[in-house]
Order: sequence, then C-alpha cells, then structure tokens
Amino acid sequence: MASLSFVGVEKRYGAVQVLHRVDLEVADGELLVLVGPSGCGKSTLLRCIAGLEEITGGELRIDGRTVNDVAPRDRDVAMVFQSYALYPHLSVHENMAFALRLRGVPDVDARVREVAGMLGLEPLLHRLPKELSGGQRQRVAMGRAIVRRPKVFLFDEPLSNLDAALRNEVRVQLKRQHAQLRTTTVYVTHDQVEALTLADRIVVLHQGRVQQVGSPDELYFDPANRFVAGFLGSPSMNFLERREEAVVGVRAEDVAIVSQGGELAELEVVERLGYESHLHLRLGGERLVARVEGAPPSGPVRVELRRLYRFDRSTGERLR
Repeated sequence: MASLSFVGVEKRYGAVQVLHRVDLEVADGELLVLVGPSGCGKSTLLRCIAGLEEITGGELRIDGRTVNDVAPRDRDVAMVFQSYALYPHLSVHENMAFALRLRGVPDVDARVREVAGMLGLEPLLHRLPKELSGGQRQRVAMGRAIVRRPKVFLFDEPLSNLDAALRNEVRVQLKRQHAQLRTTTVYVTHDQVEALTLADRIVVLHQGRVQQVGSPDELYFDPANRFVAGFLGSPSMNFLERREEAVVGVRAEDVAIVSQGGELAELEVVERLGYESHLHLRLGGERLVARVEGAPPSGPVRVELRRLYRFDRSTGERLR
C-alpha cells in the first residue's frame, strides 16, 4: 500500500490546459473517488497516476517517491478499465495469472485461487470471457488487478457498462474488497451514487480544477459552491433565483409538505418510486422538486423550505 501526493499537477495538450494545479494528498489505504462531468479531467488525472499520460507541470509522488519520469510498469499500480480489457483467448484463470507469469511470481495458481474465492469466481476459472456475463467479466478484471498486489488500484468508470442490478452487485463487491485489502484506491466515476456509497473521500472536479475535497457527508451537507451542491444529490438541489440577492438552494428532502402555513405550490408531475415519490412543483413562478415518503398528496400542496443554502450570484461560492 502507498500514499499519493499531487503537488501543483498540470496537464496540457498544446495550448489546451486540462488540469490546473491539482494539489491533493491520498492517504495510505484510502478509497478516493474522482467525480465530475464529462471532460472535467478526472480520467486524465487517473491516467497520469498510471503513467499513461505525461504530466506537464508539478510533481506526482507514490509513497514519497517522485514518479513523473517513471515508466508505467515500474510504478506498481494496477488499473481496471471500463472495457474490461480481458484476453479473449485465455480462460479466467489464465487472464488473472498472465501478469504474474510474466514477472516470474511463484505460487501463481495459489494466488489466483485465493482471489477467485474472494470474488466468487472459483466456478468460472475454466471459462473464456465470451462465456461470462458483464458482471462476471468485471470481477475478472478486478481479480486480475488484485492478484498483482500492487501499491495502488486505479478504477476508470468500471461499472458504466453494467445494468443497474449488476452495478449494485459489483459496487458492493468493490466495497467488500477494499475493506478486506485496504489497498490505496483511486476510483473515477460520473455516477454520484457510486461516489457517495464507495468513497472515504470525494474529489469534485470541474473544468480541470478541484472544486472541493471531503467525505461524502461533508460534500453533500456542506458544499463549498453552487457547482458541488448541484452536482451531488438525486434529485439535484433546487436553485431559486428570484428570492433574494443571493441564489437560494434547497435539497428535495428539505422541501416539506405541510398541512398549515408554508407557501401554496402547484403540483405538476408525480414520479412514483415505490418507497418514495418525487413531486415536481411550481412555486412562485419557479420549479422545484420535493422528495416525500409514501403516496403523494393530490391537488394543491403547501410547502415549507428547510435547511436553505445561499450562493453568490456571480462567483457561485457558498455564503455562510
């Protein structure tokens, strides 16, 4: 296991700057999740750690060692890709054993079987990738990384090709694996559910700049700016532009339906989700969404806005 340090890390492609002075510390054994919209630089940052992209400014250290000019194979990191990247002509066992055999590691079979048992792959060791489901292929890709026992795991949107049920299954497997191994892990996703459920800490990136770093609870309940507040949460935070000099934000669960008092709102659309409902409302000429448990009310409703956030209109920074 190892710590990671980013000191003013930058990445440029000609005149286009993709990463702007990233300063970040990742603790030994931490699971850090990078989130942000497409093109924000999160996968580029991951590839810089792996050595697949050359850093054009600043310094990257793995376990205190500067690795800017160190070849990918000598960084002792293992990367799991979105596309699985399995060898189609090799069995599950041989896919997992391949890198170990190249490095001359002893007891390859024992290590493969140990990890296969951890991931529930033992009955599948003889199969080819084409004979596996998407979730099984992703577990093989994870197993191939785990058997190497690297200092750092890197995951680049590994669940994006799976359907919802499989994403949930493999996400739990990832969480269980990290609890067992405590290997330093950097995980890239655009899925905020993955970020909130997996991470020890989350880094929110936007246009190549770090917006905020903190625990899932810190980022959800104490966002530094409007971008972070709007990016994390489902439904997204409601922003009311017309109320004050500042933009007012309120999360869907903080839009309370009350029998008396509050403000009268028009109910436009109801989304039934079984255990809860999302109410799409119009309030004073602005739209907002409320999350309520159980069956939704019918007709006009009265709402009370609780736990309000305020943001500067020009900078988007949170106003305390």
